[in-house]
Amino acid sequence: MDSLIAASARALASGDVLAALKHVALRDDPPALALRGIAMAQLGELPLARELLRRAQRGFGVHEVVARARCGLAEAEVALALRELGGSSDPLSAIAAQLDSRGDTANALQAWLILARRLLLLGKLQEAARVLRLLENRPMPAALVAMSALTAATLALRTLQTEQARAALERARMAAAQAGIATLQAEVDEACRKLDQPAARCLGGGADALLRIDQVQELLASGAWVVDACRRGVRVGSHWQSLARRPVLFALVRALAEAWPGDVDRDDLILRVFGRRDGDETLRARLRVEIGRLRALIASHAHIEATPAGFRLSPCTATPVRVLVPPIEGEQAALVALLGDGAAWSTSALALALGGSQRNVQRALVELEAAGQARSSGRGRAQRWWSMPLNGFTTILLLPAALPID
Repeated sequence: MDSLIAASARALASGDVLAALKHVALRDDPPALALRGIAMAQLGELPLARELLRRAQRGFGVHEVVARARCGLAEAEVALALRELGGSSDPLSAIAAQLDSRGDTANALQAWLILARRLLLLGKLQEAARVLRLLENRPMPAALVAMSALTAATLALRTLQTEQARAALERARMAAAQAGIATLQAEVDEACRKLDQPAARCLGGGADALLRIDQVQELLASGAWVVDACRRGVRVGSHWQSLARRPVLFALVRALAEAWPGDVDRDDLILRVFGRRDGDETLRARLRVEIGRLRALIASHAHIEATPAGFRLSPCTATPVRVLVPPIEGEQAALVALLGDGAAWSTSALALALGGSQRNVQRALVELEAAGQARSSGRGRAQRWWSMPLNGFTTILLLPAALPID
Protein backbone atom coordinates (compact mmCIF):
# COMPACT_ATOMS: atom_id res chain seq x y z
CA MET A 1 0.00 0.00 0.00
CA ASP A 2 1.52 3.33 -1.02
CA SER A 3 1.52 6.41 1.17
CA LEU A 4 -1.39 8.17 -0.61
CA ILE A 5 -3.65 5.13 -0.34
CA ALA A 6 -2.75 4.78 3.34
CA ALA A 7 -3.41 8.47 4.00
CA SER A 8 -6.76 8.28 2.20
CA ALA A 9 -7.79 5.21 4.19
CA ARG A 10 -6.89 6.92 7.46
CA ALA A 11 -8.92 10.00 6.48
CA LEU A 12 -11.95 7.85 5.65
CA ALA A 13 -11.67 6.00 8.96
CA SER A 14 -11.76 9.32 10.82
CA GLY A 15 -14.72 10.63 8.79
CA ASP A 16 -12.76 13.24 6.80
CA VAL A 17 -14.14 12.41 3.35
CA LEU A 18 -12.82 15.44 1.48
CA ALA A 19 -9.27 14.84 2.68
CA ALA A 20 -9.55 11.22 1.58
CA LEU A 21 -10.66 12.27 -1.91
CA LYS A 22 -7.78 14.72 -2.28
CA HIS A 23 -5.32 11.84 -2.09
CA VAL A 24 -6.96 9.58 -4.69
CA ALA A 25 -9.30 11.73 -6.80
CA LEU A 26 -7.15 11.53 -9.95
CA ARG A 27 -6.18 7.87 -9.71
CA ASP A 28 -7.88 4.91 -11.41
CA ASP A 29 -6.01 1.95 -9.91
CA PRO A 30 -8.23 -0.54 -8.01
CA PRO A 31 -7.29 0.57 -4.43
CA ALA A 32 -7.94 4.20 -5.32
CA LEU A 33 -11.24 3.35 -7.01
CA ALA A 34 -12.35 1.44 -3.92
CA LEU A 35 -11.50 4.35 -1.62
CA ARG A 36 -13.23 6.82 -3.95
CA GLY A 37 -16.30 4.59 -3.93
CA ILE A 38 -16.42 4.54 -0.14
CA ALA A 39 -15.93 8.32 -0.05
CA MET A 40 -18.76 8.88 -2.53
CA ALA A 41 -21.01 6.65 -0.45
CA GLN A 42 -20.29 8.73 2.63
CA LEU A 43 -21.19 11.85 0.64
CA GLY A 44 -24.52 10.30 -0.36
CA GLU A 45 -23.64 9.66 -4.03
CA LEU A 46 -24.69 6.03 -3.76
CA PRO A 47 -25.14 5.01 -7.45
CA LEU A 48 -21.73 6.49 -8.32
CA ALA A 49 -20.22 4.81 -5.27
CA ARG A 50 -21.51 1.42 -6.36
CA GLU A 51 -20.12 1.84 -9.88
CA LEU A 52 -16.67 2.77 -8.50
CA LEU A 53 -16.67 -0.21 -6.15
CA ARG A 54 -17.60 -2.58 -8.95
CA ARG A 55 -14.80 -1.20 -11.13
CA ALA A 56 -12.39 -1.67 -8.25
CA GLN A 57 -13.52 -5.25 -7.66
CA ARG A 58 -13.06 -6.10 -11.33
CA GLY A 59 -9.61 -4.51 -11.25
CA PHE A 60 -8.29 -6.62 -8.40
CA GLY A 61 -6.77 -9.95 -9.39
CA VAL A 62 -8.37 -13.29 -8.56
CA HIS A 63 -5.68 -13.90 -5.94
CA GLU A 64 -6.43 -10.60 -4.14
CA VAL A 65 -9.18 -12.25 -2.15
CA VAL A 66 -9.29 -9.82 0.75
CA ALA A 67 -9.41 -6.73 -1.48
CA ARG A 68 -12.24 -8.20 -3.56
CA ALA A 69 -14.13 -9.17 -0.40
CA ARG A 70 -13.75 -5.66 0.99
CA CYS A 71 -15.23 -4.23 -2.22
CA GLY A 72 -18.14 -6.67 -1.94
CA LEU A 73 -18.66 -5.58 1.65
CA ALA A 74 -18.70 -1.90 0.72
CA GLU A 75 -21.14 -2.59 -2.10
CA ALA A 76 -23.41 -4.47 0.33
CA GLU A 77 -23.44 -1.43 2.60
CA VAL A 78 -24.36 0.79 -0.35
CA ALA A 79 -27.20 -1.60 -1.21
CA LEU A 80 -28.41 -1.35 2.39
CA ALA A 81 -28.35 2.45 2.21
CA LEU A 82 -30.30 2.26 -1.07
CA ARG A 83 -32.76 -0.11 0.64
CA GLU A 84 -32.16 -2.79 -1.97
CA LEU A 85 -33.01 -5.80 0.17
CA GLY A 86 -33.66 -8.45 -2.45
CA GLY A 87 -31.75 -11.68 -2.72
CA SER A 88 -30.21 -13.88 -0.07
CA SER A 89 -28.12 -12.88 2.94
CA ASP A 90 -25.74 -15.77 2.26
CA PRO A 91 -23.22 -13.77 0.15
CA LEU A 92 -22.81 -11.24 2.97
CA SER A 93 -22.35 -14.04 5.50
CA ALA A 94 -19.75 -15.59 3.18
CA ILE A 95 -17.87 -12.27 2.93
CA ALA A 96 -17.83 -11.98 6.74
CA ALA A 97 -16.51 -15.52 7.15
CA GLN A 98 -13.90 -15.01 4.42
CA LEU A 99 -12.57 -11.79 5.93
CA ASP A 100 -12.51 -13.37 9.39
CA SER A 101 -10.54 -16.35 8.15
CA ARG A 102 -8.00 -14.06 6.45
CA GLY A 103 -7.39 -12.05 9.63
CA ASP A 104 -9.30 -8.90 8.59
CA THR A 105 -11.28 -8.86 11.81
CA ALA A 106 -12.52 -5.25 11.67
CA ASN A 107 -14.09 -5.63 8.23
CA ALA A 108 -15.52 -9.02 9.16
CA LEU A 109 -17.25 -7.43 12.15
CA GLN A 110 -18.52 -4.67 9.85
CA ALA A 111 -20.00 -7.32 7.56
CA TRP A 112 -21.84 -8.99 10.44
CA LEU A 113 -23.22 -5.62 11.54
CA ILE A 114 -24.48 -4.84 8.03
CA LEU A 115 -26.13 -8.25 7.97
CA ALA A 116 -27.82 -7.59 11.33
CA ARG A 117 -29.13 -4.22 10.14
CA ARG A 118 -30.42 -5.77 6.94
CA LEU A 119 -32.30 -8.41 8.91
CA LEU A 120 -33.80 -5.73 11.15
CA LEU A 121 -35.13 -3.85 8.12
CA LEU A 122 -36.73 -7.06 6.89
CA GLY A 123 -38.38 -7.62 10.28
CA LYS A 124 -36.37 -10.80 10.98
CA LEU A 125 -35.72 -9.93 14.60
CA GLN A 126 -34.70 -13.37 15.86
CA GLU A 127 -32.14 -13.78 13.09
CA ALA A 128 -30.78 -10.28 13.76
CA ALA A 129 -30.42 -11.13 17.45
CA ARG A 130 -28.55 -14.31 16.55
CA VAL A 131 -26.07 -12.34 14.42
CA LEU A 132 -25.53 -9.79 17.19
CA ARG A 133 -24.77 -12.58 19.65
CA LEU A 134 -21.88 -13.62 17.39
CA LEU A 135 -20.28 -10.24 18.08
CA GLU A 136 -20.57 -10.30 21.85
CA ASN A 137 -17.29 -9.96 23.77
CA ARG A 138 -15.27 -9.45 20.58
CA PRO A 139 -12.83 -6.50 20.63
CA MET A 140 -13.82 -3.76 18.16
CA PRO A 141 -12.72 -0.27 17.16
CA ALA A 142 -14.76 2.50 18.77
CA ALA A 143 -16.76 3.21 15.59
CA LEU A 144 -17.84 -0.43 15.30
CA VAL A 145 -18.72 -0.52 19.00
CA ALA A 146 -21.03 2.45 18.40
CA MET A 147 -22.62 0.79 15.36
CA SER A 148 -23.08 -2.50 17.22
CA ALA A 149 -24.67 -0.73 20.19
CA LEU A 150 -26.97 1.25 17.87
CA THR A 151 -28.08 -1.96 16.19
CA ALA A 152 -28.68 -3.61 19.56
CA ALA A 153 -30.69 -0.58 20.69
CA THR A 154 -32.85 -0.76 17.56
CA LEU A 155 -33.53 -4.43 18.20
CA ALA A 156 -34.40 -3.71 21.84
CA LEU A 157 -36.79 -0.94 20.82
CA ARG A 158 -38.50 -3.16 18.28
CA THR A 159 -39.22 -5.62 21.09
CA LEU A 160 -40.12 -2.89 23.63
CA GLN A 161 -37.15 -3.59 25.90
CA THR A 162 -36.63 0.05 26.71
CA GLU A 163 -34.13 -0.36 29.56
CA GLN A 164 -31.88 -2.47 27.35
CA ALA A 165 -32.30 0.12 24.58
CA ARG A 166 -31.24 2.97 26.89
CA ALA A 167 -28.19 1.03 28.06
CA ALA A 168 -27.20 0.23 24.47
CA LEU A 169 -27.62 3.87 23.41
CA GLU A 170 -25.42 5.00 26.29
CA ARG A 171 -22.72 2.59 25.09
CA ALA A 172 -23.19 3.92 21.57
CA ARG A 173 -22.90 7.53 22.75
CA MET A 174 -19.63 6.91 24.59
CA ALA A 175 -18.14 4.92 21.70
CA ALA A 176 -19.17 7.51 19.10
CA ALA A 177 -17.55 10.27 21.18
CA GLN A 178 -14.38 8.17 21.40
CA ALA A 179 -14.41 7.58 17.63
CA GLY A 180 -14.86 11.31 16.99
CA ILE A 181 -17.01 10.80 13.87
CA ALA A 182 -19.61 13.57 13.69
CA THR A 183 -22.15 11.68 11.56
CA LEU A 184 -22.07 8.72 13.92
CA GLN A 185 -22.59 10.99 16.92
CA ALA A 186 -25.55 12.64 15.18
CA GLU A 187 -27.13 9.23 14.51
CA VAL A 188 -26.79 8.27 18.18
CA ASP A 189 -28.25 11.60 19.31
CA GLU A 190 -31.25 11.14 17.00
CA ALA A 191 -31.87 7.64 18.37
CA CYS A 192 -31.74 8.99 21.93
CA ARG A 193 -34.30 11.68 21.11
CA LYS A 194 -36.73 9.08 19.77
CA LEU A 195 -36.94 7.42 23.18
CA ASP A 196 -38.63 10.51 24.60
CA GLN A 197 -41.08 11.07 21.74
CA PRO A 198 -44.70 9.86 21.80
CA ALA A 199 -45.03 6.44 20.19
CA ALA A 200 -48.72 5.57 20.59
CA ARG A 201 -52.09 6.66 21.95
CA CYS A 202 -53.93 5.00 24.78
CA LEU A 203 -57.74 5.03 24.62
CA GLY A 204 -60.44 3.68 26.92
CA GLY A 205 -62.35 4.72 30.03
CA GLY A 206 -62.57 8.27 28.73
CA ALA A 207 -58.79 8.49 28.39
CA ASP A 208 -56.87 9.66 25.33
CA ALA A 209 -53.19 9.94 26.21
CA LEU A 210 -49.96 9.91 24.24
CA LEU A 211 -47.47 7.29 25.40
CA ARG A 212 -43.73 7.04 25.05
CA ILE A 213 -42.23 3.66 24.20
CA ASP A 214 -41.37 2.91 27.83
CA GLN A 215 -44.94 3.78 28.83
CA VAL A 216 -46.25 1.36 26.21
CA GLN A 217 -44.10 -1.32 27.81
CA GLU A 218 -45.47 -0.45 31.25
CA LEU A 219 -49.05 -0.63 29.97
CA LEU A 220 -48.55 -4.08 28.46
CA ALA A 221 -46.93 -5.32 31.68
CA SER A 222 -49.49 -3.73 34.01
CA GLY A 223 -52.07 -6.52 33.80
CA ALA A 224 -54.61 -4.21 32.16
CA TRP A 225 -57.05 -5.62 29.60
CA VAL A 226 -55.34 -4.26 26.47
CA VAL A 227 -56.69 -4.35 22.95
CA ASP A 228 -53.51 -3.91 20.93
CA ALA A 229 -54.28 -2.28 17.60
CA CYS A 230 -50.59 -2.44 16.65
CA ARG A 231 -50.50 -6.24 16.55
CA ARG A 232 -54.27 -6.75 16.28
CA GLY A 233 -54.99 -8.81 19.33
CA VAL A 234 -55.87 -8.82 23.01
CA ARG A 235 -53.34 -8.97 25.81
CA VAL A 236 -54.16 -9.62 29.45
CA GLY A 237 -51.01 -9.98 31.53
CA SER A 238 -48.90 -12.64 29.84
CA HIS A 239 -51.81 -14.08 27.85
CA TRP A 240 -52.01 -13.10 24.18
CA GLN A 241 -54.91 -13.76 21.84
CA SER A 242 -54.11 -12.87 18.26
CA LEU A 243 -56.94 -11.63 16.05
CA ALA A 244 -54.71 -10.60 13.14
CA ARG A 245 -56.43 -13.08 10.82
CA ARG A 246 -59.92 -12.35 12.14
CA PRO A 247 -60.55 -8.67 11.31
CA VAL A 248 -64.27 -8.78 12.12
CA LEU A 249 -63.66 -10.05 15.65
CA PHE A 250 -60.87 -7.53 16.16
CA ALA A 251 -63.10 -4.65 15.03
CA LEU A 252 -65.77 -5.86 17.48
CA VAL A 253 -63.47 -6.12 20.49
CA ARG A 254 -61.87 -2.76 19.73
CA ALA A 255 -65.24 -1.01 19.51
CA LEU A 256 -66.34 -2.59 22.79
CA ALA A 257 -63.06 -1.72 24.51
CA GLU A 258 -63.15 1.91 23.39
CA ALA A 259 -66.67 2.28 24.82
CA TRP A 260 -65.85 0.54 28.15
CA PRO A 261 -67.32 0.76 30.76
CA GLY A 262 -70.31 1.74 28.64
CA ASP A 263 -72.00 -0.23 25.90
CA VAL A 264 -72.08 0.13 22.11
CA ASP A 265 -75.29 0.43 20.14
CA ARG A 266 -75.99 -2.44 17.73
CA ASP A 267 -76.30 -0.14 14.74
CA ASP A 268 -72.95 1.48 15.60
CA LEU A 269 -71.32 -1.94 15.80
CA ILE A 270 -72.78 -2.93 12.43
CA LEU A 271 -71.44 0.28 10.90
CA ARG A 272 -67.95 -0.15 12.36
CA VAL A 273 -67.62 -3.86 11.69
CA PHE A 274 -69.53 -4.36 8.44
CA GLY A 275 -69.46 -0.84 7.02
CA ARG A 276 -73.24 -0.75 6.55
CA ARG A 277 -75.66 1.85 7.89
CA ASP A 278 -78.80 -0.12 7.24
CA GLY A 279 -78.84 -2.54 10.15
CA ASP A 280 -81.41 -5.01 8.79
CA GLU A 281 -82.22 -8.36 10.40
CA THR A 282 -79.62 -10.18 8.31
CA LEU A 283 -76.82 -7.98 9.60
CA ARG A 284 -78.17 -8.14 13.16
CA ALA A 285 -78.15 -11.93 12.94
CA ARG A 286 -74.61 -11.89 11.63
CA LEU A 287 -73.59 -9.54 14.44
CA ARG A 288 -74.98 -12.00 17.00
CA VAL A 289 -72.98 -14.83 15.40
CA GLU A 290 -69.74 -12.84 15.51
CA ILE A 291 -70.40 -11.75 19.10
CA GLY A 292 -70.82 -15.43 20.00
CA ARG A 293 -67.46 -16.27 18.41
CA LEU A 294 -65.76 -13.42 20.24
CA ARG A 295 -67.31 -14.53 23.54
CA ALA A 296 -65.84 -18.00 23.09
CA LEU A 297 -62.36 -16.62 22.39
CA ILE A 298 -62.14 -14.31 25.40
CA ALA A 299 -64.33 -16.26 27.83
CA SER A 300 -61.48 -16.87 30.31
CA HIS A 301 -60.75 -13.16 30.67
CA ALA A 302 -63.97 -11.22 29.93
CA HIS A 303 -67.67 -11.48 29.24
CA ILE A 304 -69.74 -9.70 26.60
CA GLU A 305 -73.11 -8.70 28.04
CA ALA A 306 -76.18 -7.86 25.99
CA THR A 307 -77.82 -4.55 26.94
CA PRO A 308 -81.10 -3.02 25.77
CA ALA A 309 -79.18 -0.91 23.24
CA GLY A 310 -76.29 -3.20 22.27
CA PHE A 311 -73.36 -4.96 23.95
CA ARG A 312 -70.88 -4.21 26.75
CA LEU A 313 -67.45 -5.66 27.57
CA SER A 314 -66.93 -6.78 31.19
CA PRO A 315 -63.51 -8.10 32.28
CA CYS A 316 -63.53 -11.02 34.72
CA THR A 317 -61.25 -9.13 37.12
CA ALA A 318 -61.24 -5.53 38.26
CA THR A 319 -58.74 -4.42 35.66
CA PRO A 320 -59.06 -1.36 33.42
CA VAL A 321 -59.68 -1.79 29.70
CA ARG A 322 -57.39 0.12 27.39
CA VAL A 323 -56.90 0.32 23.64
CA LEU A 324 -53.36 0.77 22.38
CA VAL A 325 -53.59 2.66 19.08
CA PRO A 326 -50.60 3.11 16.74
CA PRO A 327 -49.46 6.66 15.97
CA ILE A 328 -50.55 6.24 12.34
CA GLU A 329 -53.63 4.25 11.43
CA GLY A 330 -54.92 2.79 8.21
CA GLU A 331 -53.90 0.11 5.74
CA GLN A 332 -50.85 2.12 4.67
CA ALA A 333 -49.56 2.71 8.21
CA ALA A 334 -46.67 0.22 8.10
CA LEU A 335 -45.63 1.58 4.70
CA VAL A 336 -45.49 5.12 6.08
CA ALA A 337 -43.48 3.82 9.04
CA LEU A 338 -40.83 2.26 6.81
CA LEU A 339 -40.58 5.37 4.65
CA GLY A 340 -40.31 7.49 7.77
CA ASP A 341 -36.63 6.66 8.31
CA GLY A 342 -35.75 9.25 5.66
CA ALA A 343 -34.00 6.77 3.36
CA ALA A 344 -34.95 6.14 -0.26
CA TRP A 345 -36.70 2.78 -0.67
CA SER A 346 -37.32 0.75 -3.79
CA THR A 347 -40.75 -0.78 -4.29
CA SER A 348 -39.29 -4.29 -4.18
CA ALA A 349 -37.55 -3.60 -0.86
CA LEU A 350 -40.77 -2.28 0.67
CA ALA A 351 -42.63 -5.37 -0.53
CA LEU A 352 -39.96 -7.63 1.01
CA ALA A 353 -40.05 -5.79 4.34
CA LEU A 354 -43.85 -5.88 4.51
CA GLY A 355 -44.22 -9.42 3.18
CA GLY A 356 -46.65 -8.26 0.48
CA SER A 357 -46.79 -8.13 -3.30
CA GLN A 358 -45.05 -5.40 -5.28
CA ARG A 359 -48.30 -4.64 -7.11
CA ASN A 360 -50.17 -3.85 -3.88
CA VAL A 361 -47.24 -1.86 -2.49
CA GLN A 362 -46.96 0.16 -5.70
CA ARG A 363 -50.67 0.94 -5.60
CA ALA A 364 -50.43 2.08 -1.97
CA LEU A 365 -47.37 4.23 -2.75
CA VAL A 366 -49.20 6.00 -5.57
CA GLU A 367 -52.08 6.73 -3.17
CA LEU A 368 -49.64 8.06 -0.55
CA GLU A 369 -47.96 10.25 -3.16
CA ALA A 370 -51.33 11.66 -4.21
CA ALA A 371 -52.08 12.43 -0.57
CA GLY A 372 -48.74 14.20 -0.15
CA GLN A 373 -47.34 11.63 2.29
CA ALA A 374 -44.67 10.15 0.02
CA ARG A 375 -42.39 11.29 -2.79
CA SER A 376 -40.63 9.45 -5.57
CA SER A 377 -37.81 9.95 -8.03
CA GLY A 378 -36.71 7.98 -11.08
CA ARG A 379 -38.66 5.40 -13.02
CA GLY A 380 -38.79 1.64 -13.34
CA ARG A 381 -36.18 -0.19 -11.31
CA ALA A 382 -34.44 3.10 -10.50
CA GLN A 383 -37.56 4.55 -8.84
CA ARG A 384 -37.13 5.32 -5.16
CA TRP A 385 -39.66 6.37 -2.53
CA TRP A 386 -39.21 8.33 0.64
CA SER A 387 -40.98 10.61 3.09
CA MET A 388 -40.09 12.74 6.06
CA PRO A 389 -40.73 11.26 9.51
CA LEU A 390 -43.87 12.50 11.23
CA ASN A 391 -42.95 15.18 13.75
CA GLY A 392 -43.38 14.08 17.35
CA PHE A 393 -43.90 10.40 16.61
CA THR A 394 -41.69 7.38 16.42
CA THR A 395 -42.94 4.58 14.21
CA ILE A 396 -41.42 1.51 15.87
CA LEU A 397 -44.83 0.09 16.81
CA LEU A 398 -45.77 -0.13 13.13
CA LEU A 399 -42.64 -1.74 11.71
CA PRO A 400 -42.74 -5.33 10.45
CA ALA A 401 -42.45 -7.93 13.22
CA ALA A 402 -42.50 -5.22 15.90
CA LEU A 403 -43.77 -6.17 19.35
CA PRO A 404 -43.42 -9.94 19.03
CA ILE A 405 -45.55 -11.74 21.57
CA ASP A 406 -43.85 -14.55 23.48
